[in-house]
Amino acid sequence: MTRIVVLSDIHGNLPALEAVLDDVRAQGTPDAYWVLGDLLLYLPWSKEVVDRLRALPHVSFVRGNIDRYVATGYRPPIPVQSPRIWARMPDLLDVRENRFRWTVERLAYDDWTFLRDLPTQFEVDLPGFGRVLAVHAVPGDDEIHLGPEMPGDQVRHHLRGIAVRLLLYGHIHISVDRTLDGNGLRLINPGSVGLPYDGDPRAAYVVLDVHNGSCIATVRRVSYDVPGVARELEQLDWAGRQHLIQILLRGRP
Repeated sequence: MTRIVVLSDIHGNLPALEAVLDDVRAQGTPDAYWVLGDLLLYLPWSKEVVDRLRALPHVSFVRGNIDRYVATGYRPPIPVQSPRIWARMPDLLDVRENRFRWTVERLAYDDWTFLRDLPTQFEVDLPGFGRVLAVHAVPGDDEIHLGPEMPGDQVRHHLRGIAVRLLLYGHIHISVDRTLDGNGLRLINPGSVGLPYDGDPRAAYVVLDVHNGSCIATVRRVSYDVPGVARELEQLDWAGRQHLIQILLRGRP
């Protein structure tokens, strides 16, 4: 049997990551760790999270959109949908850049080159099972939200040309395990270690047990000191931190 631990969307939340890794160790050493991107930003331990993940044995990474923003200096656009939002644009830009600047100030040059050089996907052939593709969102685009309720034809549109048995992805901060009608492609999302969006503030990850041609995916939820992390955020001079604290405490935007 091959056991693979799949992590995604840590977002600088070191206490959540350490709780997850403790939970992994309690079950025995896995054969590999696969990390699906968005290692940093939002929570204040980006440097520590990058160091901790890079030190894991047999670890493979893909780059998330947030990792790309930090590595390239690109910033996502802020949608302007009304005069009210446009009037707030200076403050919204300041909140966005403040978090990036605070994070970049704490990263070493080696961290930057690591983020810069991360692959956008990796594909492996698991013996006795078949091909597995890992991405952050969808192949070729790290910002598409492949939500659990997206109709199958739309999902197939985003995944056209993919010839694998299993697709692993992150980005949406919600755990997913579904199989598409027609081609039998299985989609698994481990949810978010550091910032869940499903109403459960506990850290989420997935354990894959591959044996005799089958893959059993187990979503693990791990408690950690969420109020303690919220108190840490209270100490930071971050505009918009109260909004982030509420996401942490409620487990949803």
